[in-house]
Amino acid sequence: MIHETAIVSSKAKLGSDVKIGPYAIIEENVEIGDGGNIAGHAILKSGARIGKSVTIESFCIIGGLPQDLGFDTNTETYVAIGDRSVIREGSTINRASTASGSTIIGEDCFLMAVTHLGHDCRVGDRVVIGNNSLLAGHVSVGDDAFLGGDSGIHQFCRIGQGVMFGGDSTATVDVPPYTMLVERNTLFGLNLVGLRRRKHDPEAVKALKGCYREVLGSASGLKSTAKQLLETSVANFHECRSFLEFFLSGDRGFARPRSK
Repeated sequence: MIHETAIVSSKAKLGSDVKIGPYAIIEENVEIGDGGNIAGHAILKSGARIGKSVTIESFCIIGGLPQDLGFDTNTETYVAIGDRSVIREGSTINRASTASGSTIIGEDCFLMAVTHLGHDCRVGDRVVIGNNSLLAGHVSVGDDAFLGGDSGIHQFCRIGQGVMFGGDSTATVDVPPYTMLVERNTLFGLNLVGLRRRKHDPEAVKALKGCYREVLGSASGLKSTAKQLLETSVANFHECRSFLEFFLSGDRGFARPRSK
């Protein structure tokens, strides 16, 4: 169902049972999967690739130009949004900055009102991003992360799977998997509530607690300690392996617990 006031390019590709509200604009080279729901006044710009049963609320702009002064506006790039994701009012998602590249949002994500995802971001599945949160370009966010309202993330940062940000938190460094971040670059332990809700093995959680203490309390360096632990039995737990391997890459440094 397409409202009579909506502007939909004849070169857009729409699946079955797509709803487009009043005054929405769907440009050419846009694809919307079956069951999509595009609310009034939303704008889907060229290069938007929308999965099945995705909801995009009013005044969102999906596929806007990268906020990159060196970007050639003739470069064809994309935004891809996975099935069943919800993008709430006033959110903006910029398309990628490199030819044929994509800014990617996974499946079953929930982006609350007035969130911004910069160019080339990669957001995993089942990620929740709170109101007024800002992700700069090239940020990656792992599966099952929860970013509280007014979160801010510096460009090129990595946010591990299962991470939880408290409200008004800022990351200018990488945040290890399964941890909680508060204030600015400060870890506040493991996200134990999230681990429990996702029914992780209690033995794995116990081993993960040990990894957290040893790596982040290490005097010999995070990377070397993580490497050593990967040679032990804790690496048999995929949670521990993901946590430890995270420290083997990245060039922005890592969030740390507050010094006592």
